[in-house]
Amino acid sequence: MQIFEWSEQWPKEERYALTDQVRRSSRAVCANLSESWAKRRYPKHFVAKLSDAHGEAEETLTWLRFAVRCHYFVGDEVEVFVEQYREVIGGLVNMMSHPSDWSRPAQGVRENDVAYAA
Repeated sequence: MQIFEWSEQWPKEERYALTDQVRRSSRAVCANLSESWAKRRYPKHFVAKLSDAHGEAEETLTWLRFAVRCHYFVGDEVEVFVEQYREVIGGLVNMMSHPSDWSRPAQGVRENDVAYAA
């Protein structure tokens, strides 16, 4: 959401270029992470979606670099966010390196807070 809020201030001529790209890639990180969690019982699918999230996170950082070079950020406001993104990327890489710590066998997988019909 912070990227969305920042990008609202960017020039209108960037609306269909940089603004849309950074918004799409930043949202895709979350979407792919959610999808990977849903597929965690299948290690290869889990890792594939984590890899997609990693790629989108790196893409987001690239778009942020463009925004910095275009002087769309004031001062150091982007640096804290970039550091947080790097931590997210580190977590994704760790999860991909050790998928068995996160994935479970296909049988008997249930969410605790979801009621299922018997």
